[in-house]
Amino acid sequence: QVQLLESGGGLVQAGGSLRLSCAASGRSFIGYAMGWFRQAPGKEREFVSVISWSGGTTYYADSVKGRFTISRDNAKNTVYLQMNSLKPEDTAVYYCAARPLVPTMTVEEYNYWGQGTQVTVSS
Repeated sequence: QVQLLESGGGLVQAGGSLRLSCAASGRSFIGYAMGWFRQAPGKEREFVSVISWSGGTTYYADSVKGRFTISRDNAKNTVYLQMNSLKPEDTAVYYCAARPLVPTMTVEEYNYWGQGTQVTVSS
């Protein structure tokens, strides 16, 4: 059974930081790109960031560039999202996702999804 388990969400004041983690289990994710997406109430799920298997390629949504950093530890099958200078508009459920090989920014192209972790930023 493939599992992606997110953790690290919570309530934080604007300007604060959070670090999300996503632990993968149930199969080998060798060669898989890992992404973070988010969905705010009443809105569609949107791309946040993605990292290639090697970690050599990363992409970020314009809205988070310079504030968020994605990384991964393949020995631990874990991907991280360091979120700094958080804003109220970052409030959403954050999802971890995986797809083979090519890192992309398209929700529909991801095969595996976690259950999500809530991030709430107060003003």
